[in-house]
Formats: sequence, structure tokens, C-alpha cells
Amino acid sequence: MRRRLPSLTAAAVIALSGASSLADPASAATSRDMPPPDSMSQAQSAGDYRIGPQDMLDINVSQVEELSKPVQVDTGGNILLPLVGQMKAAGRTPAELSDDIATALKKKYMKDPQVVVSVKDAQGQKITVDGAVGQPGVYSLNGPTTLMQAVSLAKGADPHFANVHRVTIFRTINGERRSALYDLAQIRSGHAQDPTVYGSDIVVVDTSGSKSFFNNYSGAFGSGVGLLGMLIRPW
Repeated sequence: MRRRLPSLTAAAVIALSGASSLADPASAATSRDMPPPDSMSQAQSAGDYRIGPQDMLDINVSQVEELSKPVQVDTGGNILLPLVGQMKAAGRTPAELSDDIATALKKKYMKDPQVVVSVKDAQGQKITVDGAVGQPGVYSLNGPTTLMQAVSLAKGADPHFANVHRVTIFRTINGERRSALYDLAQIRSGHAQDPTVYGSDIVVVDTSGSKSFFNNYSGAFGSGVGLLGMLIRPW
């Protein structure tokens, strides 16, 4: 059976972030050392999510069909609704925006409007899951998400090639790229904490075998990889 390789994206991220942090688990940050990215130190719950530009919202106004529809936030952070007009959405929680729309409708059109806003697709809250997983890709976070849940979004760790003891989260904190190494088997068994992942995080599940990850890349791309080839070294 031919060995499947993780994507080039994962290798490039790891190489640029410093291969040494993955080579030795003791040198990588732990869950206690890995703070949330920049301004996301607040607890992330469904109610705490702040709407961002390009997010797709589901707006439902009870008994008003023309106002119950998907609406995308524009690049300026606004939405445009019939009867209401343009309204600022970015920076508001879904509950706050629901109240804003209800207040606007109450002023002119309805006595007691019932408005529910939910986030259908959070463009600003996406993670990349790469490496030895069933379906590498970019996934939306529609609420608080842990590392275990993030790997599940990508159809789980590959049963043949994944090294579940070496799963890395890459994160930008105050403009600096940081990484932390986790043991998915320990998390599964309840012996380690399941860390929260945040928008723009990159999760990489390593391949089994201590040298397989970087060796596969260097062998597949040869001398033509340029900077990537110089940065990737066997463990």
C-alpha cells in the first residue's frame, strides 16, 4: 500500500515555525503554556461569538417572511434588511444583533417583534486541519471547539498513518507564531485536558514513525523545494 503524505501546507507551516519544537515533545509548549490568540482571551461560548465581516447569518423574524432569510455581512461589517435598512453587525453577538433588529422594527412597524439571529457560516472563525487526517481542509467554527472536535471535523485521525501522540496546534499570539504539542490518546482517555482551538489556528496530526513526516516531504519534492527544502531536516 502506498503511504499517503500530508499536504505541503502542513510541512511549510511546521518548517517555518521551527522543526525543533516538534522533534522533542519536551521542547514544545503545553496546554498551560498556550494562551488564546491576541484579543480572544475571553471564554468562547456560543453567546460570546462576535460577528465578523463576510459571516453568513440566518435571520428569523417571527411571522415576517421577507425578513427571515440568510444575510451575509459585508466587508464593512454591515447588513442590509428590508424595513430596517443598513445596520452594523460586526462586533455584535448574535443575541445583541437580534435585539438591535427587534428595536429597529419596534420603532415603526411591529409591537413586539421576535427576532433570532444565528451564525450559519463564521468566515472569521475558521481553522485548518492538516496532516494524517481523513479529510484535510479548512473548517468553520460555529461555537466553542476543542482539539478533539477539530480533528473530528476532518473525519478523524487516519487509522493507518496517524501518530495520535503528536498533534500540534499552531497559533499566532501578539503577532508571533507559537506551537504546542498534544497527545490525542491521552486526551481521549481523560488523562490530559482537551484544549480549545480558535479561529486561524492550524492543527496538524503527525504521521506515525519519528522521521516519517519530514522525510516524506523532502523525498517527495527533492531539491526543487527551495527554502522549504533547506528548512526541513530529518529528526
